[in-house]
Amino acid sequence: MLRATFGGIRNLIGRLVHGMPRHQTRDDGGMILGPVSYLDCIVFCIFLAPQLLWNVGLLPTIKCVLKALPFVLFKIPIQFIYERWLSSSDKSPFVRKASPFEDFVIRCVRYAFANIPPNIGRVFFSKQVALPFFKFRMLRHGYLRSPLHWREHVTADFKAIWVMKDPLATPDFVLYYVHGGGFSLGSAYFYLEFLLSWASVLASSGFKNPAIFALDYTLVPDASYPVQIQEAIEGYRYVLKVARDPAIVCVSGDSAGATLILSLLLHLSCKDAKAKRYGVGLPLPGLAVLISPWTTLVSPRYHNTTSDYLDAEQLSTYGKQFSGNKISWSDPLASPGCCHDVAWWRRASPSNGIFITYGEEEVFSPEIHDLIARLKEAGLWVGSEVEPGGIHAWPVASLFLSTAREKRLKGINGLTMEIRKRLSLSVSDAAKTR
Repeated sequence: MLRATFGGIRNLIGRLVHGMPRHQTRDDGGMILGPVSYLDCIVFCIFLAPQLLWNVGLLPTIKCVLKALPFVLFKIPIQFIYERWLSSSDKSPFVRKASPFEDFVIRCVRYAFANIPPNIGRVFFSKQVALPFFKFRMLRHGYLRSPLHWREHVTADFKAIWVMKDPLATPDFVLYYVHGGGFSLGSAYFYLEFLLSWASVLASSGFKNPAIFALDYTLVPDASYPVQIQEAIEGYRYVLKVARDPAIVCVSGDSAGATLILSLLLHLSCKDAKAKRYGVGLPLPGLAVLISPWTTLVSPRYHNTTSDYLDAEQLSTYGKQFSGNKISWSDPLASPGCCHDVAWWRRASPSNGIFITYGEEEVFSPEIHDLIARLKEAGLWVGSEVEPGGIHAWPVASLFLSTAREKRLKGINGLTMEIRKRLSLSVSDAAKTR
């Protein structure tokens, strides 16, 4: 037992010391960086510290750090060592399959989600921290610039990031992505490495010029509903204009971003003239691919698990803050899981259906399962994948934290395979009708 314990600790130290990657991977002109290391975590904190002082202030930052110290210095190490190497029965499903590094980071994220105020947490995922960290990650892997073209797109109605293989050519596939973060955290810049990796896989899968359009919506409390859905609709309107054909557009998102995608579909198909609808008249996309959607903003079925990092109480607070005073947190237009109208879902479904992936152990699992069952009962094509022992937004977490390449890309590869399969069937069906 002691040998296993010291062996695990030695591996942790090795990952810190040997932070530099042994190789770099280039796929079809794309870029997939190596896993995040402890060295990356240290550099991330270096970028984070001045932004916390600038955006939050010295005293609130110190107060937050002092509150976290007992947990970081005592509780995490004790629980970590005991649950991983000294206990044979108390291991959660996630711990049983996770590497020590994955386990350690997720424990920290679990504490942060439950205890760090969103005005501080949002700084962690902000452009000012995420973008220089991403550039450091590229440099550490031997890239002075990204092999895939990306640029910011800012208008009066929305902000976003474009990722394109060839910016001078018309895309043959567009992924419209909306990031997660409880509506209060996150940014498209924090997801940039994930999106560039996905674009690389899409290009390798056979698309000639795949593009990803990632919305960078306004966070709570800067604005609440309906601002975010209005920005999502306007971003979608722009994507349709660029794509020229809604059939090649796949709408996607994780967590709260997937909520906005489902809301977008319900808004486009809403027939209630009394409801405050947005985007009515716009065509539906060809496909929807969702990662751990937050289907119902507030639900008594949300309970903390020993594996997941989400906190049920915080989720309820975030959900009510997002709905604000303009709409009820149980209104289907804001909380899609509250829509039990089968006919409405039939109108809202993209032509090639909906695919959902989620973790077996995540807090949202019961409501996601119910939505999938409801859509199937409506006669819609809805595919799903449940990751055994998986946590919330597992394809994103795995890319950054897992070590083995196969495990890191499992989520992205699976989603890409579903996209290719559904769109290929669509093309085949269209050819048969000619």
